[in-house]
Amino acid sequence: MRGASPAVRSAAVAGLFYPGSAQQLGATVDALLADVPARTLRPKALIVPHAGYPYSGPVAAQAYGSLGSAARSLRRIVLLGPSHREWFHGLALPAAQAFATPLGVVRIDEQAAHGLRQLPGVVVSDVPHRLEHSLEVQLPFLQRVAPQAEIVPLVTGDASPAEVASVIDALWGDSDTLILVSSDLSHYHPYAVAQGLDAATAEAILAGKEALSGEEACGCVAVNGLSRSVRRRGLRGELLDLRNSGDTAGDRDRVVGYGAFGFYDA
Repeated sequence: MRGASPAVRSAAVAGLFYPGSAQQLGATVDALLADVPARTLRPKALIVPHAGYPYSGPVAAQAYGSLGSAARSLRRIVLLGPSHREWFHGLALPAAQAFATPLGVVRIDEQAAHGLRQLPGVVVSDVPHRLEHSLEVQLPFLQRVAPQAEIVPLVTGDASPAEVASVIDALWGDSDTLILVSSDLSHYHPYAVAQGLDAATAEAILAGKEALSGEEACGCVAVNGLSRSVRRRGLRGELLDLRNSGDTAGDRDRVVGYGAFGFYDA
């Protein structure tokens, strides 16, 4: 599966999911991060929600804030998120060389991306990335906390935990690499129902389960693969935040769940 291959993938949801001007976007991200308490340990991997900033931004900030000032030493971010528009098998790498947001351009780690192309299930296509928001909404946060880092962006289609884990394992790297999975939780349940469902999903994630469904987490494909990788390495999971849109910017009749999780070396 291949599509047109511009050198830079343009922002698709600026002005929709997050502010479209650089000044307003930078101020919004800074304000969200300012509310996060300092932590002593930096996670090796994160699960971060991906809705519009008024809805999931406060929860996402808890994940990014957990990186602390040490985030500036990160040199590579492996980004995995679900495809909301295109169906395909495997994990899609873009042919583009960089992604743009109003804050500037984030370069892709070409050497790391090239090495993935030989792995089973990895395809090269800009099509799943073109309008996808699950990775894009993470970039302004990364541009603020880890401005020197390059990214390896992967959109997941229909892929097994083994296929996803093989990609994560290939890029695990040292302390200068962060693994980041983009996922929301339950969708469009009443507030109290969503709280129960999301609490059970959070428990499953922390227990290292790798059989989550799309009803539990829209990024279940990447979450399941991450669970396999962190379980093999004995990482300790921690729930950093668990809320839903009824807690942030929406009504409580039909809410979307958001969780932030960190995974730490034991």
